[in-house]
Amino acid sequence: MPEQSKTTTGPLLGCIADDFTGATDLANMLVREGMRTVQTIGVPDAAPQDVDAIVVALKSRTVPAAEAVADSLAALHWLQQQGCRQFFFKYCSTFDSTAKGNIGPVTDALLQALGSDFTIACPVFPETGRTLYRGHLFIQDQLLNESGMQNHPLTPMTDANLVRVLQQQTPSKVGLIGYPAVSQGSEKIHEEIAGLRRQGVRMAIVDALENQDLYAIGAACADLPLVTGGSGIALGLPANFVRAGLLPAQQGAKAGALPGVPGWSAVLAGSASKATNGQVAAWMEKRPAFRLDPLALARGEAVVAQALAFAKQYLERQPVLIYATTTPEQVRQVQAELGVERAGLLIEQALADIAVALQAGGVRRFVIAGGETSGAVVKALGIRALRIGAQIDPGVPATASIAAEGSPALALALKSGNFGSTDFFEKALRQLGETRL
Repeated sequence: MPEQSKTTTGPLLGCIADDFTGATDLANMLVREGMRTVQTIGVPDAAPQDVDAIVVALKSRTVPAAEAVADSLAALHWLQQQGCRQFFFKYCSTFDSTAKGNIGPVTDALLQALGSDFTIACPVFPETGRTLYRGHLFIQDQLLNESGMQNHPLTPMTDANLVRVLQQQTPSKVGLIGYPAVSQGSEKIHEEIAGLRRQGVRMAIVDALENQDLYAIGAACADLPLVTGGSGIALGLPANFVRAGLLPAQQGAKAGALPGVPGWSAVLAGSASKATNGQVAAWMEKRPAFRLDPLALARGEAVVAQALAFAKQYLERQPVLIYATTTPEQVRQVQAELGVERAGLLIEQALADIAVALQAGGVRRFVIAGGETSGAVVKALGIRALRIGAQIDPGVPATASIAAEGSPALALALKSGNFGSTDFFEKALRQLGETRL
């Protein structure tokens, strides 16, 4: 870690995430390791107070690479202004990207802006079954390209070899730090980094199978200005600041303390992932739900008004679910008729409009499934920053909005489509303070 005064206060770690739920997932990891963390929605106007880490959530995963680079550099510049010592670029643990980016181009731009010649790339997240061996990404026991991710509508992942995937996206030389080295601990990993640097390697995929590997990798990266990866690799970064005397060693649960938020509760699901499909099905076995039909939305039917009328019937007695989740086959049919982009935007806009109306009607707790959906809803609700609380499920913490004057505080759980147990919706609502389940 760069030499710093041990009496300096303010944020230590500045993070840039390429989607909203990924940002929350990362912030959750940092809170678990004792860092008081705030997630901002885009680059904010004002700096948060009393924080150790700031996560700037962008919507840059699937935009054109030049736009992703520009947005990421703007976030980096703002984080530098806040005094952050080290920087982290977070992307999905399934390495969601295309042959044109955006992981490679953004990493290149951040390295150049920081004047650095090397970083790692490690999307591993063992708690959710994401592991790397010999440069190949596994989802549970399946290779990435056999896990269902090969059918992703926006970023189909057809190659599990991340060295190959990343090398297609960047002119920089990409290398590998394999598991035989990683298993020997941080000193060996540090030696491997030095050796790759001498060979002109600028980015290295790093194998990992367990959390202990991530702690070792984090320790080996203490002196890197930039680290990149999934949220799991963030487990090993806070301890570097503790060792440097910049972060209290026993901050513990205090880092995730959140205020109570009274009010009604709703679940909004836009993801079509297998995990979210299971969560929707589990909810519908015993609780009310309303499905949004994208084709009806495209025809101009009053689907939003129908959803709100449905919610009004139940909210005084219990939470409700409004969802667009469906099977991959049905998703493909809708996309074939409407186009990929229009189909997604219709659902995002509908759920965002519903969220705004529900908030006006007294809903103060939201569970939102899907990265794009979460981004659209949070933006529509006018939320610019979130205080990060305790973990609900791996990768998903409770959060509370940092409300602007005159706006109500909200409690939210923002879930990546692939994350969470089958009973996640109920579990999340209970942790946000809902007692009517």
